[in-house]
Amino acid sequence: MSDTEILEGCIPMNMGGMRCDAALAQTFPQFSRSKLSAWLKDGKVLIEGRVARPREAMRGGERVRLSAEVEIQTIDAPEDIALDVLIEDPDFYIINKPAGLVVHPGAGNRTGTLVNALLHRDPALTALPRAGVVHRLDKDTSGALVVARTLEAHHALVKALALRDISREYLALVFGRVIAGGTIDAPIGRHPTDRLRMAVVENGKPAVSHYRVVERFAAHTLLRVALETGRTHQIRVHLAHLRWPIVGDPLYGGGFRLPAGASEALREVLRGFKRQALHAETLAFAHPRTGEEVRATAPVPEDFKAMLEALRTI
Repeated sequence: MSDTEILEGCIPMNMGGMRCDAALAQTFPQFSRSKLSAWLKDGKVLIEGRVARPREAMRGGERVRLSAEVEIQTIDAPEDIALDVLIEDPDFYIINKPAGLVVHPGAGNRTGTLVNALLHRDPALTALPRAGVVHRLDKDTSGALVVARTLEAHHALVKALALRDISREYLALVFGRVIAGGTIDAPIGRHPTDRLRMAVVENGKPAVSHYRVVERFAAHTLLRVALETGRTHQIRVHLAHLRWPIVGDPLYGGGFRLPAGASEALREVLRGFKRQALHAETLAFAHPRTGEEVRATAPVPEDFKAMLEALRTI
């Protein structure tokens, strides 16, 4: 089952000379190249009011009208799961995702996900790709996540994410004493031998993370990390690559560690923290319709706060 949505846009000036099909892929990044190619062949793309041809060269600045056939998502069932909504706007939600909540249904997680909760709260999201979810957070990472409520908003936000116009800042508690802030510019791809993990590899996709020190402890450092790109497990991989693994990270943490002089209370707190100490604290972007700045801050979870308080005792 599908529905037709009309999307309008403009070919960016810097795409002058590019083939129409390639320019469309960058102008409407929320759709796959195969879908865009099929719509082009079916005459569903108009350039300046005329049917577009896949191989025609763009000048830049052309008006585009796309008749997109969007499949109605009926597989995922709505579920009454409580959501912490930081911002509710006619065009989007910003959700404070708790640790432990899977974002998308998948193998082993068909129910009990953020998508199931969203479909219960807003049934109209069935008409959007992935129920409007624009980006994802790992299951055990908490914090701010944006969900589009209209196809137009989804298009604008996905494009903003691709153009790196969405600001995302995380708090990460790492093992090790970090002296000063810096930038990690290291490509990320699949681990050469462990397919469940990502790694810094020479032929990986470009990945850039900026970090600065928020607070130092006896053997740990609290960092604020800003993403310039959004690769899978990017912060976890980058910090582990510098030998500052995130506390509690089951994939990249390198095992449980206790700082010298840790009290029994601190030992219990660290042993009891069963996830990576990573929190998506701040999300900022231009409103997809008005252009005004939208900024949301997700409060630090109680378990994370308790660990920081325990670390301050040594």
